[in-house]
Amino acid sequence: MAAFWIILGLLAALVVYQQYRIIQGRRETAKREELFQILTENAADMIALVDVKGRRLYNSPSYKRILGYSPAELSETSAFEQIHPDDRFKVLEAAREARTTGVGRRLEYSIKHRDGTWRVLESIASAIRNDKGEVAKLVIVNRDITERKRAEQQLEHNSFHDILTGLPNRRLFLDRLQSLFLRAERNPEHTYALLLVDVDAFKSLNDTMGARVGDLLLAEVARRLSSCLRQDDTVARSGSEVQGTEPLLSRLGGDEFTILLDRIADPSDALRVARRIQAGLAEPFLLDGNEVRTSASVGIGIYNATQEHAEELLQDAEAALTRAQALKGAHCEVFDNAMHERAVNRLKLEADLRAAVSQRQFEVYYQPLVEMKTHRVTGFEALLRWHHPQQGLISPYKFLDAAEDTGLTVAIGQWLVSEACRRMSAWQAGSYSTWGLNLSVNLSARQFSNACLVGDVREALRETRLEPSRLQLEITESLAMADPRRAADVLSQLKRLGVGIVLDDFGTGQSSLLQLKRLPFDGLKIGRPLVGEMLTDRSTCDVVEAIVTLAHKLNLPVVGAGIENAKQAERLRQFGCDQGQGYLFSPPLEATGAEQFLRQQAGRPQTSGAGAR
Repeated sequence: MAAFWIILGLLAALVVYQQYRIIQGRRETAKREELFQILTENAADMIALVDVKGRRLYNSPSYKRILGYSPAELSETSAFEQIHPDDRFKVLEAAREARTTGVGRRLEYSIKHRDGTWRVLESIASAIRNDKGEVAKLVIVNRDITERKRAEQQLEHNSFHDILTGLPNRRLFLDRLQSLFLRAERNPEHTYALLLVDVDAFKSLNDTMGARVGDLLLAEVARRLSSCLRQDDTVARSGSEVQGTEPLLSRLGGDEFTILLDRIADPSDALRVARRIQAGLAEPFLLDGNEVRTSASVGIGIYNATQEHAEELLQDAEAALTRAQALKGAHCEVFDNAMHERAVNRLKLEADLRAAVSQRQFEVYYQPLVEMKTHRVTGFEALLRWHHPQQGLISPYKFLDAAEDTGLTVAIGQWLVSEACRRMSAWQAGSYSTWGLNLSVNLSARQFSNACLVGDVREALRETRLEPSRLQLEITESLAMADPRRAADVLSQLKRLGVGIVLDDFGTGQSSLLQLKRLPFDGLKIGRPLVGEMLTDRSTCDVVEAIVTLAHKLNLPVVGAGIENAKQAERLRQFGCDQGQGYLFSPPLEATGAEQFLRQQAGRPQTSGAGAR
């Protein structure tokens, strides 16, 4: 009996304990629900509770603030109803995955705001299981990332578009160009064209009217170019083929724009578009109350199967544009096979030139300058020659333009001055110390504009110990007149070193006599074209005579260049020309040949009109 009451007491205690556990569980659940409510109602993110079928069980107050829907409006719709149709499938898949695995994955999707706009949410779901361990509910935390996505999209847009005009930039243009190139490689019949458009005289306008007007002009040019392009500027080969993409207008940089025309049927299609563009840009622009007129030069490149890289088409268009600009604006040129061959040869020449500089393939040749009355040698002009490994000796007429364009003339010219000074210094210290020989070296445009020129000349004189008065630097008339003020400054600095300055090719350019008088020249050299024509053209002969007279009035000695026959020499002597240079006396000679020439002159007896010491 006692055992019975003990068991009964234990059962009663167990019941009381179970009741206690239930009460405690309810209290904990209530606390959790209270805590959940506090958190969700004060959270910045939107928090939702949905059942396994997607029905909304709870939406935090942030839904009203972020999406504009009231709790009542949300309760009347499914959780998927406001989701963008393009995103519904991936949201459904993410919900299914969360129900299956109990673990949600982060995803982004668009949802409609009450005002009809779209917001971008970043979302992650967590599972709530029932007593059986089954997923019964999903807690979804949504964060509004619309502004962040807009900023990212704007950043992405800016990386591919020009800020001033809003057009695609060079990066996007090259990407599209590459795509067209790869498509053409797969289908050889796929032909496309590139138009390179340059606003004529833009730099002058920008300098004259200011950067603001320049920017306004570029923006307006972009708008007009866009309006000049039409969808029919791309031509499909046949109805069965993929239609060409719309023309891509880009701003390459500065005042250059590019237009990619996909699937053209004939080069004339590109030319037709170019002429339409030129006509559109010929109309006056009204900018800040000012009427501005301009024109455009256009270079056209056409894809062909021989091109190995996408950028070759851009190089072709650039070559065509250069030819169009050389015709003084408002011209359009199409790149042809001959231009392509010239461009390829030019690129190879530039590469060979760089190798020539590093491998010291250059050599100095010396052409004598003689006194016209006695033929006595007065000095040498140092001339550059290139010993090409395959082509042999190359005249500078064939490579100086390329060297100037690439900036290599600065390094080459510096070497030429130093090497020639070293050779002349050796002659002066040897058997020819009493001859009073002078050394002439021509300065290129790049070399003359280089800030290190004066220092380089000073260093060459110091290293070689050549008397500065024995060095004469020649600059062309066109170079001196391009910027007379700067020319005067540089020439004055060179004069302070003690070197002489000669104006080369005088009479072949345009110069002001007033400016000429202000520049510190020590002599004039009559250009080769004038000497070559003076016997066959009376007016040219009069010009040469006038130059000699003018130079003597200014107390400047005169050198006649390019003398090839005795009649030319005699005519120059009659005019009073002081010195001469040309094949009549001697071609350019390598250093050993120049020394031999000097020895021959030293042994030649003095004769009237042709003597030499």
